[in-house]
Amino acid sequence: MYRNILLCYDGTEEGRNALKEGAEVALSMNAHTHLLAILRISGADLAAEALGPVHSFDEQHAAMRILREGVEWLKARNLDAQGQLVFGEPVSHISTCARKLGCDLIVVGHRHRSRLARWWSEDEDAKLLEQAPCSILVALGAEPSEGRRT
Repeated sequence: MYRNILLCYDGTEEGRNALKEGAEVALSMNAHTHLLAILRISGADLAAEALGPVHSFDEQHAAMRILREGVEWLKARNLDAQGQLVFGEPVSHISTCARKLGCDLIVVGHRHRSRLARWWSEDEDAKLLEQAPCSILVALGAEPSEGRRT
């Protein structure tokens, strides 16, 4: 059913859940996998851009390490996997990359947030649903205890 899967991975627990669930789907479908790592640009990064490079060497190095870790993890499970690191807003990059690669499934992780956090932030999940060119699998990890929600 799925032949070309985009896995969105950032090294977090939620990203690792997405990687694992996406890998299971890819293995069962014998699908090609593409791993997309996104280094988000914050408002502080944009302000610093006027003074010099947006991302420090350390941030880029850490992002590349996370990407390599993910691709190696997939290849160790005999999946045909490639990776790409991009900078900016996740929703835009995910939908653009999925469209460009002809993906028929996007796998993302989900971070549980409190009602207040959801109220104050834009709903990126809804934006992705509107922009995605294909189906989306949202990997849900265990819900954190009430005291740990962010």
